[in-house]
Amino acid sequence: MPNQQTAALDQVFRGLADPTRRAVIERLGRGPAPVTALAEPFAMALPSFAQHLSVLEDCGLVRSRKVGRVRTYYLVPGPLKRVESWLDRQRSHWERRLDQLDEHLATLKDSQS
Repeated sequence: MPNQQTAALDQVFRGLADPTRRAVIERLGRGPAPVTALAEPFAMALPSFAQHLSVLEDCGLVRSRKVGRVRTYYLVPGPLKRVESWLDRQRSHWERRLDQLDEHLATLKDSQS
């Protein structure tokens, strides 16, 4: 994987590394929401919560739009699709490796019988 793609994937994982940010992503999966609605379930000051939103925006998982005094956030699914693709490749790789291990162990068992 080229370095630029690796760096982008690293950024997305950084965004997803925190449980607060993952909860925000889950909430935005149901539709756009203003900052105050997103922050409501969390026991933290709004500036601290805004830092989480900033991380999510920096890694491309969310975008925001300000109308008047209200800033609304939207989920951007593209980065999540890249993570899903990477995870699928990892799953496929490790399933092949485990299948090879099963075959090897079966061969060893047969040779000992």
